[in-house]
Amino acid sequence: MSADTTQTGAEILLRALKDQGVEVIFGYPGGAVLPIYDALFQQNAIRHILVRHEQAAVHAAEGYARSTGKVGCVLVTSGPGATNAVTGLVDALMDSIPLVCLTGQVPTHLIGNDAFQEADTTGITRPATKHNYLVKRPEDLARVVHEAFYVASHGRPGPVVIDLPKDIVINPAPYAEPARQHRSYRPRTEPDLDQIRQAVAILKAAKRPVIYTGGGVINAGPEASALLVKFARLTGFPITSTLMGLGAFPSPDPQFLGMLGMHGTFEANLTMHGCDALLALGARFDDRVTGRLNAFSQGSQKIHIDIDGSSINKNVPVEVPIIADAGRGLAALIEAWEADPTPVDTQALTAWWRQIDEWRTKDSLKFTQDHKRGGIIKPQYAIQRLYEISQARGRETFITTEVGQHQMWAARTSTSPGRTAG
Repeated sequence: MSADTTQTGAEILLRALKDQGVEVIFGYPGGAVLPIYDALFQQNAIRHILVRHEQAAVHAAEGYARSTGKVGCVLVTSGPGATNAVTGLVDALMDSIPLVCLTGQVPTHLIGNDAFQEADTTGITRPATKHNYLVKRPEDLARVVHEAFYVASHGRPGPVVIDLPKDIVINPAPYAEPARQHRSYRPRTEPDLDQIRQAVAILKAAKRPVIYTGGGVINAGPEASALLVKFARLTGFPITSTLMGLGAFPSPDPQFLGMLGMHGTFEANLTMHGCDALLALGARFDDRVTGRLNAFSQGSQKIHIDIDGSSINKNVPVEVPIIADAGRGLAALIEAWEADPTPVDTQALTAWWRQIDEWRTKDSLKFTQDHKRGGIIKPQYAIQRLYEISQARGRETFITTEVGQHQMWAARTSTSPGRTAG
């Protein structure tokens, strides 16, 4: 730790953010964080984007994190500024988005006195974040910032709050370099090889297998998606995905069954229901996928690979639990699969695909649009026309959705491109 305390806490904060690679911070000013805004004004390394509401700041940082792969950064003031951010924090927690949210707080000597715009930010955000901090000593400031970025981005990603009393950012503070390794938080990323071999044995003996992928494959990076494609080619198994997992496997591929669950395809849901071996990769068996738990994929042996151990056996009991990064898990599966000489029952797999193709003939996403004047425009047709018009202009187009029924229309269309109106 540097003994130099000539810089204010706000300046030390920005120095730590810069060392963490922060280039953009989304925020809305208020009295408790004005010293941080003064320090922001004096430098050009970090760009500040002003929003009109703290909730919007967190959602903007989520979008930034999703699109860049970096940790999103947020700056809000005390009291209502912090409480307004809670909706975005819960959203980031549920969707495993890495964020660091800096919240203002009253001076340390006023904490607990119901001071102006004081709120128990760490108490309020405890169930809304992966972890949170209240900085009470200047010498802890830089260390906490570095630690927050580590916690947000390692293991299952998520939001972290740092509550900053006003005196901490005004008074001088020392600087600490980032630690190479966290002293206690060390998420497990490498799978247990005995469990991997058990998983391979189950999959090779399967007559009706299926691979079920979630957002964990996306979070594991493009390498994990490439490994997923390799494993699918190696096995010849059908693949389905959650909403958060869309994009990890190419949707036009004949091995892809479309999205799973209450808004998913007919073939994906019947395959899940009828399978005898289920490999879950970075998915958490949420209620939109499982429906009634006592009726979900009853006849299958289940393998669950997830970096978050608390997600395994939480909703659906599994025979082989594997705590690991999805990409590392896939790499180990491929190696074990190739090393195991046991042949796959190709005859049974062919019969399984024949059944799946029969379910596909239902064409559950097909629709008929009435083109008569005054006819009702179906949402599927609106999405199709939006796609056609955006493609016709010859420009790269990004389409975003909010949450709700229109999100499902977009997701259903993206799982089966090329389906057109009758």
